[in-house]
Amino acid sequence: MTKTSKIYIAGHRGMVGSAIWRALTAKGYNNLIGRTSAELDLRNQQAVTDFISEEKPNVIIDAAAKVGGILANNSYPYPFLMENLQIQNNLIDAAHKLDIEKFIFLGSSCIYPKFAPQPLKEDYLLTDSLEPTNEWYAIAKIAGVKACEAIRKQFGKDFVSLMPTNLYGPHDNFDLESSHVMPAMIRKFHEAKAENDSVGLWGSGTPMREFLHVDDLAQAVLFAVEHVLPEHLYNVGTGSDVTIKTLAETIQSIVGHTGEIVWDSTKPDGTPRKLMDSSKLRALGWAPQYSLQAGIENAYEWFNLHQEDYKKVKL
Repeated sequence: MTKTSKIYIAGHRGMVGSAIWRALTAKGYNNLIGRTSAELDLRNQQAVTDFISEEKPNVIIDAAAKVGGILANNSYPYPFLMENLQIQNNLIDAAHKLDIEKFIFLGSSCIYPKFAPQPLKEDYLLTDSLEPTNEWYAIAKIAGVKACEAIRKQFGKDFVSLMPTNLYGPHDNFDLESSHVMPAMIRKFHEAKAENDSVGLWGSGTPMREFLHVDDLAQAVLFAVEHVLPEHLYNVGTGSDVTIKTLAETIQSIVGHTGEIVWDSTKPDGTPRKLMDSSKLRALGWAPQYSLQAGIENAYEWFNLHQEDYKKVKL
């Protein structure tokens, strides 16, 4: 790749896509392209094919997806399955048929079985059943991983999948109806701080989760842009995890909330633990830079600057 290589970032205005755009721009890449959902409906196969045919990018980075937390996945299983399949299949198939040089597919750690051994290795894919609360999204993402693997196997093309752990950071989604655990906590603690109200949180607080700042994922994508990776699937994580209770207390401290935390054990916890083994990508030269404390401080700073329009922020 050269700094003038044309790179299309699908989902360039979301949390992940905008972080990738920032990382590439900072590195000197000056031929980036993106389209909003109003300009290009990625669920429309013909529209996607026409766009890729016209633009002829050297690289496609698929950071577009319909995403959400446990509540959203449980409430809307069909769109989480079907819309994600449509988006990724249209992009992958167009990239293959139009001979795009490199395709980078982004997924999620939820592709791995609910009770897989920890830490999660790439080899654990499809070895057991999924977590029921987000299996619709997971099945779609597994299909994307396998499609890229099939193209790589059959045609020798540079199609690679990166599976990040739980992401957070600037441009996150703070809508309580559809957000993930960390942004939801940031907003809840912030809004309760003024009156020192208690904060209610789902579950027992005992599950363990790993969190990766979105800018660290963007650096992994940049690494994949600039190198031909030898395998088709790589985990992207920090290699350490915390309990949801510890996460809540850390966010509470950073926000400055001093009220009570009330855990609702009638609500689901989700997967007991999700720690990823990212040693394959680390061995090639990538490593995360943000500590959890510094990363949450950065995310809360962004939220404070944009809280008036957080409901407009979509992943």
